[in-house]
Amino acid sequence: MKKIGMLLTSLLLVAGLVTGCGSTPATPDKSGSGVAPEIQAIKDRGVLKVGVKVDVPNFGYKDPKTQKVDGYEIDLARAISKKILGEEKIETTAVTAKTRGPLLDSGSVDLVIATFTVTEERKKSYNFSDPYFTDGVRLMVKKDSGIQSLKDLDGKKIGVAQSATSKKAIQEEADKVGANINFLEYSTYPEIKAALDSGRVDCFSVDGSILFGYLDDSTTILADSFSPQDYGVASKMGNDELAKLVNETIDELQKSGELDKMIQKWGLK
Repeated sequence: MKKIGMLLTSLLLVAGLVTGCGSTPATPDKSGSGVAPEIQAIKDRGVLKVGVKVDVPNFGYKDPKTQKVDGYEIDLARAISKKILGEEKIETTAVTAKTRGPLLDSGSVDLVIATFTVTEERKKSYNFSDPYFTDGVRLMVKKDSGIQSLKDLDGKKIGVAQSATSKKAIQEEADKVGANINFLEYSTYPEIKAALDSGRVDCFSVDGSILFGYLDDSTTILADSFSPQDYGVASKMGNDELAKLVNETIDELQKSGELDKMIQKWGLK
């Protein structure tokens, strides 16, 4: 009888452990709704906070007349907000290549959709979605400069954005062709364009689709294109359910053809 009693006690303990494991939700949830905390916070707030560019025509650009921010990435943010909230409600915060990471880290924004290139190094700090756009690094110069390729920029100055991947991509290509390049870093793209116009730099370099937004009668974009850049939606590390939802939205948009329609709408294809 003693042995039977011990056996029954053991079985009850095992059953209790199994029941305990089964009752624990897969995603921690303070509200009891079964929704991940980071998603529930957005629902409770009633708006998705997104870090976007405001100086990149066709991606994220603030019209100086209307003060309205619009572009391909803004449309993508609206689509994600509709997936979460059932309606398009976003609150945008202007970011630069230097500030987008810290704003995400601090929780000031839920997502960053701001021509944020996915790299293995960055994936150690942030969750990135599958790519929603792919581009290559290009070079813009003055038409009368006589510059025809990256090799012609030997000993000259190239303007790039702070904390952007362009500098590394250019340096790798410059090493291949034996060009000694000097870099000047700026906070915003308009500053780089102004530096090119005034002669403080000989070249403005960033992804091609961004450069086309700054093209005018005095400038040209060289044929050189290198280091394909994949843009991804970034979320805070640990907010895995939000990252999963973003990926689901992008996948649905791709399969339905809506993503291509957005790209065509903004003249990016």
